[in-house]
Amino acid sequence: MIRSFAFRKSLVRCMVGLLVLYCAHALSDWRAALPGTRLVGQADFTWFGFEVYQARLWSAALQPGLETAFALELDYRRAISAQTLVETSLAEMQRIRGAPLDAGRLEAWRGHMQQAFVDVKPGSRITGVNLPGRGCRFYVNGQLSHEVMDPAFARAFFAIWLDPASKDKKLRSQLLGLQTSRDTGVAHDPFYVGVAGDVGSDQLR
Repeated sequence: MIRSFAFRKSLVRCMVGLLVLYCAHALSDWRAALPGTRLVGQADFTWFGFEVYQARLWSAALQPGLETAFALELDYRRAISAQTLVETSLAEMQRIRGAPLDAGRLEAWRGHMQQAFVDVKPGSRITGVNLPGRGCRFYVNGQLSHEVMDPAFARAFFAIWLDPASKDKKLRSQLLGLQTSRDTGVAHDPFYVGVAGDVGSDQLR
């Protein structure tokens, strides 16, 4: 009887351990969080002629927007420190927002990115996954590095590449798969801020 109880207890522990390992593995792969994704668009980001990274946008949605799940993958071609990634991101988030962040939020967001990012080198890959209404997850070389349960942070972060105010308009258009012909118009832009209240930089404030 005692031996049988000990066996069942050991079996339960084993099953719990396997479940934890399974969940950890599922979280470590961003594709598990986005079933049915397809490549929406990709583009190279260069700085004074030097290739910095290749960006790819993945989503199951036909027109990805801030209210849909998507993954933004950055495949780095140059070495950049984690601190540079953090401070550059914060500067762009505030520029697009149109106003400085308050001290508390600034430090909170800096802390999140310091936990999420690492020093990158050629071949390093950082992927951000948008979780609509919840926040986002970051993966480094396919492994979960940090989760941010703050929708405002997620909107501000992904706006760096996807908002109409993004510095690199060509990269943005290529990522979103937007056509550049006159027939397209801004109404087809899922991040455009229009009279109908589409998602965009004015909602980051």
